Amino acid sequence: MTYTGELIALVTVLCWTVSVQFFEAASRRIGATSVNIIRIFTALVLFSGFLYIKHGYLLPMDFPVRAWIYLGLSGVIGFFLGDICLFKALVELGPRLTLLIFSLSAPMAAIIGWTFLAETYLPMQWAGMLVTLAGVSVVILEKNRAPDLPGTVKARAVSLKGVGFGLGAMLGQAGGYVMSKTGMQTANGYLDAFAATQIRAIAAFTCFFLFFTLTRKWGQVLTAVRDTRAVAYTAAGSVIGPFIGVSLSLMVLHYLTAGVASTFLSMTPVCIIPFSIYLHKERVSPRAFVGALIAVTGIWLLMT
Repeated sequence: MTYTGELIALVTVLCWTVSVQFFEAASRRIGATSVNIIRIFTALVLFSGFLYIKHGYLLPMDFPVRAWIYLGLSGVIGFFLGDICLFKALVELGPRLTLLIFSLSAPMAAIIGWTFLAETYLPMQWAGMLVTLAGVSVVILEKNRAPDLPGTVKARAVSLKGVGFGLGAMLGQAGGYVMSKTGMQTANGYLDAFAATQIRAIAAFTCFFLFFTLTRKWGQVLTAVRDTRAVAYTAAGSVIGPFIGVSLSLMVLHYLTAGVASTFLSMTPVCIIPFSIYLHKERVSPRAFVGALIAVTGIWLLMT
């Protein structure tokens, strides 16, 4: 038995985990909104250069119209609407609860894939998804259980608006992922993952361009690009995240169902633990390590 899809998924998680460190550093300097459009633009440049070197063209014009439609919708739903809801939820709920809701994109992708793509899941796979998400939930929520002490910041109240944004981000991730698989499927197999991600990025960048124009926020972007260090962080994150990571996440769909693939990709909060310890000097509780072990057990069930 080969584990090509599973190995690609784990490499994808590592790419996303590393890219988050760069995007976080850039966002602290110029804000998440500016980072978002700069990272998409940088990814587009990378995709165009890569496709020109590999195939001799800048855009995959040989893709069927059906693929452009589904992949474009995937970019709008996942990259644009999903990301906006994600950042709004982070503001309203904080990272822990937001990531907990966001992790539900794995079972949601499984349900959508089962309903619309006729994907089949074995009982062991359902069990593996549930165990993995349980472990991820333990990791995400471990700090929220700390008692309120004098001088500490209390956990923010859960607002209906914040939960709505969190659900929007989750549905955007799940729906965009399933649409990507639909758009990549052809009678002769799967289309190139890098070219498919470029189409998603084009659709997302077009939406961001219109959004920034209508809301008159281009001044923020112009100010942001003057911060060379933030731009360098964003560029590095774009290479590792949207360019390599997202493309690999679509490549995973060549081998795994949407639900199983999404479950692997939900491991990012667990993989961030070593970075929290060694880079940010954070103290990680034994409870977080237990959650990580539970998540790894779930991944093992998915691979058996």
